[in-house]
Amino acid sequence: MSDSTPRSPRASETAVSELMMPQHVNHFGMVFGGVVLSMADRTAAVAAMRHAGRPCVTVSIDRVDFREPIYAGELVTCRAQVNFVGTTSMEIGVEVLAENLLSGEVRHTNTCLLTFVAIGEDGRPVPVRPLKLETDEEHRRFHDANRRREVRQALDQELGEAET
Repeated sequence: MSDSTPRSPRASETAVSELMMPQHVNHFGMVFGGVVLSMADRTAAVAAMRHAGRPCVTVSIDRVDFREPIYAGELVTCRAQVNFVGTTSMEIGVEVLAENLLSGEVRHTNTCLLTFVAIGEDGRPVPVRPLKLETDEEHRRFHDANRRREVRQALDQELGEAET
């Protein structure tokens, strides 16, 4: 992709929904964390590819907050958006919602932050277009994501884990 035209985070917004069934739950009757992570990863991948316009792969899952359990019979919706773009990497934020289809109650159950890298035909990272930040919320998300990136890089350097 040679297009370096900035793109709004709204252009990458993605939502994926799935009804949680008995095979998705653990012995406590709650949805496995891995099921939620898989959905979040797939949703974030779509948002990353929409932004980059090319294949993208997961580099890391920086943070996952499990706020409330999800149960069989609930509709889980993952909503993803690009928060930050570096040279080749992107932070994607995913909000996970669980909906009780009978009562209509919707709960925010999880938040996930994932990093993706756009890859070229040789499987190596390639540059991605910048973000076109238009709202105060987009600027806040970008700033927060950039700060998390700086903290991760400093910690990697301190621990001797920086890439060479």
